[in-house]
Amino acid sequence: MPRKNLVLIGMPGSGKTKISEALSALLDMPAVDTDALVEEAAGRSIPDIFASDGEDAFRVLETAAAHQAAGMEGVIIATGGGIVLRAENMEALGATGVVFFRDRDPAAILGEDHSGRPLIGSHSERIWTLYRQRLPLYQKYADHTISHTDTVEEAAAIIAELYIKECQG
Repeated sequence: MPRKNLVLIGMPGSGKTKISEALSALLDMPAVDTDALVEEAAGRSIPDIFASDGEDAFRVLETAAAHQAAGMEGVIIATGGGIVLRAENMEALGATGVVFFRDRDPAAILGEDHSGRPLIGSHSERIWTLYRQRLPLYQKYADHTISHTDTVEEAAAIIAELYIKECQG
């Protein structure tokens, strides 16, 4: 029986990659990161893609990565924070996976270093703007929303339990 993918969406800095690594150990499933797929395909970093080609070029590469990841089976997929901006990304990922939105308080994200994130960087007000813009999309595409979790381990444990129930049901 094919195993559904587990898809993580949420704000930049919400811990999707770290949660995917914890889930990989808990569920004995490989983890895939769409940002890593983009960098691999482009042969350069995401900040470099944004700087030299712009956000639109990045989004094209991100859509290809979303389709590539959605075509896999039984993997945990950590996505970039803006994956929800294109409906086709979420249609592909949702067709083969269970989507979890890690709704982390932007105030908690603010206390961390995001210098490598092109849309946030050191601009704290930008986090709140992105959150307000993207929250309706995260909520629209999520099968489950994970809020009020303080640690990666706590979020991963809740997600693992919900994923197991979803796959058994």
